[in-house]
Amino acid sequence: MGRILGIDYGRKRTGVAVTDPLGIVAGNLATVPTHTLMQFIQDYIGREQVERIVIGNPMQLNGQPSESMKYITPFVNKLRKVLPDMPVVMYDERFTSTIAHQAMIDGGMKKSDRRDKSRVDAIAATIILNDYLQSIYNKN
Repeated sequence: MGRILGIDYGRKRTGVAVTDPLGIVAGNLATVPTHTLMQFIQDYIGREQVERIVIGNPMQLNGQPSESMKYITPFVNKLRKVLPDMPVVMYDERFTSTIAHQAMIDGGMKKSDRRDKSRVDAIAATIILNDYLQSIYNKN
């Protein structure tokens, strides 16, 4: 079994989370400039055994794709072309940024630190990945 990467894709920067080698617990890996994301993923996969990639699927409350899908879809298509043997899973990411902000508040993070959007992106990626893992475990 390998690690699972979780991605909270953004136009400027992207949060990346990863599981432990057994795929049980997710944690923050990095926040990277989006234009470097593909290379970051390829470099990481070259160093670590990765089983699959989970990308946050931004949905509106009514279940329709959000406006940001027009940026995510081309990236996902390119990722599938560059890494054809790597399973890529889209997973609902509704409310992850809100949950990330609340986690920062609950964790006692100072207001000035909470304004750092890269921290929010990294936490959101971890939440997406943890939610995905929970959905797998709930099925079994």
